[in-house]
Amino acid sequence: MHPLRSFLRYLLGSLCLLPLSLGAQVPTDLYLQTSDVNDLLTHYKADRGNLRRFYFVDNSPEARERFRVLHNDYLARLGTLDYNRMNVGSRVDYLLLKRDLQDALRQLTVEEQEMAKLQPWFPFADKIYEIEKQRRRGTTLNAPEVAQTLNDINQQLIQLREKLAQEKGLEANLGFRAVGTTEGLRKALKSVYEFYNEYDPAFSWWVPTPYHHTDSLLASLGTLLNKKIEAGPSGQKDPSGIVGRPVGREELIRQLQYEMIPYTPEELIDLANQEFAWCDRELLKASREMGFGDNWRQAMEKVKNTYVPAGKQPEMIMGLYNESMEFLKKHDLITIPPIAEETWRMIMMTPKRQLVNPFFTGGEVLSISYPTQGMAHDDKLMSMRGNNPHFSRATVHHELIAGHHLQFFMNNRYKTYRDFRTPFWTEGWALYWELLLWDLGFPQSPEDRIGMLFWRSHRCARILFSLNYHLGRWTPQQCIDFLVDRVGHERANAEGEVRRSFAGGYGQLYQLAYLTGGLQLYALKKELVDSGKMTYKQFHDAVMHENALPIEYLRAILTNQVLPPHYQTSWRFYEVKRK
Repeated sequence: MHPLRSFLRYLLGSLCLLPLSLGAQVPTDLYLQTSDVNDLLTHYKADRGNLRRFYFVDNSPEARERFRVLHNDYLARLGTLDYNRMNVGSRVDYLLLKRDLQDALRQLTVEEQEMAKLQPWFPFADKIYEIEKQRRRGTTLNAPEVAQTLNDINQQLIQLREKLAQEKGLEANLGFRAVGTTEGLRKALKSVYEFYNEYDPAFSWWVPTPYHHTDSLLASLGTLLNKKIEAGPSGQKDPSGIVGRPVGREELIRQLQYEMIPYTPEELIDLANQEFAWCDRELLKASREMGFGDNWRQAMEKVKNTYVPAGKQPEMIMGLYNESMEFLKKHDLITIPPIAEETWRMIMMTPKRQLVNPFFTGGEVLSISYPTQGMAHDDKLMSMRGNNPHFSRATVHHELIAGHHLQFFMNNRYKTYRDFRTPFWTEGWALYWELLLWDLGFPQSPEDRIGMLFWRSHRCARILFSLNYHLGRWTPQQCIDFLVDRVGHERANAEGEVRRSFAGGYGQLYQLAYLTGGLQLYALKKELVDSGKMTYKQFHDAVMHENALPIEYLRAILTNQVLPPHYQTSWRFYEVKRK
């Protein structure tokens, strides 16, 4: 072919590509996956990970100071960005990173203050931290000196343990910080021991015996500290045996502001009571349709007793999943990638985990809670009754598609740098689908409606019992009794729910985030879908393309708000009627 003709063909082909590569949609398409703060967020996450792996000993002064430097450094770097030139998505990333950096510095200050109060309990900690610091770069230790240091520490630990045994109880925050410190010291010494032992002859001769004694004494101290925390400052255990950490009203308000929830704990309690009243009215309607009049407890008993035989629960869940998927597709509610449908899988939940998760949980892995052979007879029946088909039908979409599984699937594909985890988004999105599918007629029978109402009542109850607990009004046992008497829980399941809430490692706002976050998304749906501005599918896909963030900021992005650099939470998404 003639060179000129070849060049012209190449040029024509290039011009054909221009609408795809240089068209007006390019900036918009680019911002689907990035922002002006993308690089800073990515570097911060990577740097923080490096430092956490290197300074792995919790509560050490060295780690605390290094992270203080890290957070201040990134605050300074963030301040060099031109906020005024950013679009709304970039401004949201800017504000959230700034919030998180400032909160990380606040947490370090709290840690420093609590460790100052605990210093009399750990006068030897600095010596252990120094030995671990030398180990990192392979310094040859003076083994006789290390052995003597550990031997001296052992004498101090024996005395401290005897002193602690005389204490009536411990305030929870200091107690948990002390337990974390003992665990951190054990990790530090273990790293030293495993590095040198059998490789350094002098170390192997001098250190093992005092090291094992120190490790044992630290473990014993941690066990004793936990017992004192369980007893509480008064020395009286709750009858449930559940140990939590009530934080009080001031801390609840601080956390609510952090999560962009402009309501007081008292307003959220009123919100939950309003929603509960709606559930009560609908529950009576369903009970009457089933022939039980206003005796909703008998109606719920009938629903609970529809449980399937042992061994049949996975098959039943699969049938409910297929029914849910057919409904989502029929109404064209959201884009469902084929690989998302293909790759979720099932496991059976262990008996131990069922103590804190009495119902099935989801995500890419659906973990099914159902009795095992070794469980007591009453526990078997409570588990089967609490996981009956109508209860499970109400939440299969919560756990899989379009709930948690699709949510996490999309997190891995859109705005992966933006990962401002909040339960109001994570659990709120999954709970929102329970609200929406009720409106769209997903429940087919009064039994189905009772199943959905059980869970909706449960979300109301979570707000009530968790806030009343953290406000110092209710004990864990009162929370359990409330779930049994007010919602209709099986007692073992109620105990598992309360244990999960207060001793399962969740944040203080986690349980109230389900319904609160769901109502935020429901209000946003009204604003954008019910008004005709977006279809259901457009709205739901848009939410999934933004990754995890507070829903008030999600609203700002979807409505293209102009956010000032000192934006504060202000979105009153629910009309709370005060009594």
